[in-house]
Amino acid sequence: MIGDVLRRHGGIPLDTPVFELRDVLSEKYGEDSRLIYNLEDQGGELCSLRYDLTVPFARWLAMRKDAKQIKRYHIAKVYRRDQPAIARGRLREFYQCDFDIAGVYDPMIPDAEILRIIVEAFQAFQLNVTIKLNHRKILDGLFTASGVPNDKIRLVSSSVDKLDKQTWAEVKKEMVEGKGLSDEVADKVGKYVLRSGTIREMIATLKSDESLNANEKVKAGLDDMSLLASYLEALKVADKVSFDLSLARGLDYYTGLIYEVIPNTDGNLIQVGSIAAGGRYDNLVGMYGKQQVPCVGISFGIDRIYTLLDARRGKGGSDLSHDTDVYIMALGGKDFDGLLLERLNIARSLWDVGIRTEFTAKVKPRRQQQLDASNNSLLAVILGRDELEGGQVRLKVVPASPKDAAQTTGDKDTAQKDRGELIPREKLVEEVQKQLSALTVKPKW
Repeated sequence: MIGDVLRRHGGIPLDTPVFELRDVLSEKYGEDSRLIYNLEDQGGELCSLRYDLTVPFARWLAMRKDAKQIKRYHIAKVYRRDQPAIARGRLREFYQCDFDIAGVYDPMIPDAEILRIIVEAFQAFQLNVTIKLNHRKILDGLFTASGVPNDKIRLVSSSVDKLDKQTWAEVKKEMVEGKGLSDEVADKVGKYVLRSGTIREMIATLKSDESLNANEKVKAGLDDMSLLASYLEALKVADKVSFDLSLARGLDYYTGLIYEVIPNTDGNLIQVGSIAAGGRYDNLVGMYGKQQVPCVGISFGIDRIYTLLDARRGKGGSDLSHDTDVYIMALGGKDFDGLLLERLNIARSLWDVGIRTEFTAKVKPRRQQQLDASNNSLLAVILGRDELEGGQVRLKVVPASPKDAAQTTGDKDTAQKDRGELIPREKLVEEVQKQLSALTVKPKW
C-alpha cells in the first residue's frame, strides 16, 4: 500500500547494509547516540548496527558520483538499544520506511512533495493525522534571540523536543538544573516554544515580533515557510499541517524544515506517539565526501502504524494474525462431506489471479471454525451442495467489526438471509475482483 504511494512519486527501491563503520554513525543523533548498538571489534574495524536509514543513505550518496539527483525508498529494520514498550510499538528492532529526495532543486518544492506523500500514505491507511512542522533555522534563531549561548543550542533543543511527553515545568527544570540555562533565558524560550497554529497564522505571528525579525536565521526560515505555505495550499494539504515551535527533532543532522506525524486517535486507541518524522538535511552527505548533496526525507514507523491499525480492527496485538482477501467456506448439515475438492478448485482459480485466498485445511471443517477463521478476510465464498449443483456459489462481504457481525448473525433467520449473494460459478473470479476493488481503500485527492 505505502509502496504504491512512493512509486507513484518516482521512488526507486534502494537497500543499504545493516551495519556501518562506527564513525559513520557517531555524532549524528545528539543525545540519542547512546542508543546505537555497537558491535565487537571484527578484524580491526569498529562497526555498529544502523540506527536509522537516513545516515546510511547519505554515506551511499557520498560514494556515488552518478547519484546526485534521486528519489529513493527503503523498507528495512533498524536497531536501537532502548527500553522496549511492545504494546506502544516501541521496540529495539523494528521496521522503518524511508522516502528521500536528494539533489539540488528550487527551494521548498521537494519539501512540499514529501508532505504531500505523507498525507497520501496515511489516507491509504485510513488514519487521520496531523503533521507538526518547524524549521531548524527559526528554532536556532529564536534560541539565540532568547539569549541561549551557541554552545548550548543543541542541548536546549533536545530538551524542548520533550514537550510532547513532559510539561513545560519539567522541561524548564531540565534546561536550568541540567544544562545550566538561567531562569530568565528559559522563560524567554518558553514564550516562543509553547506557540502553535496554522502555517499562515504562525508566519504572521513571528513576523510581527521585532526581536525575532532582527535575526538572520529566523528571517531565512520564515522565507522558506512562506514559500512552503503557498505550495501546500496548491497541493491541498495545508489543512493537515500545524506549525508548532515546540517541535525540535533531536537528531543533529537536520538543517531546515522538520516535521513529525501525530495520529488523531480517539480514547479507545492505544497511544504510540509519533508515527512518522523527518526533515531536510543538506550537510550530511558532505560529511562522507567532498561534495554536498542537499536532501529531504521522511521515515515512517511501520511497527507503530500497524500497532494502531491492529487496535482499530480490535486485534489482540498478536504478530501471528494476518489478513486475507477471500475466505472459502463449506456449510452443510450433519452428513455434509465438506466439499474439499471444490474448495481447492476455487482457491486455485483465485490464486491464479493473485488474490489472497484461504480455507480451513480439513476435509470436514466445523461451521464455527470457518466463521471464526474468516474474520480477517474482506470477502467470504460460501459453498453449499445445492448451490453447486445449480452452478452457483455465494459471495458475502465479511462484517468489518464484531459489532457488525452480531447485527447480521444474531439469529438463525438473519444468518440465513445474510449468507451472501448467489453468483454463477464461472463468474466468481470476475465478481471477486470487482468487489475487492470497491472495498479497497483509495486515497481521496
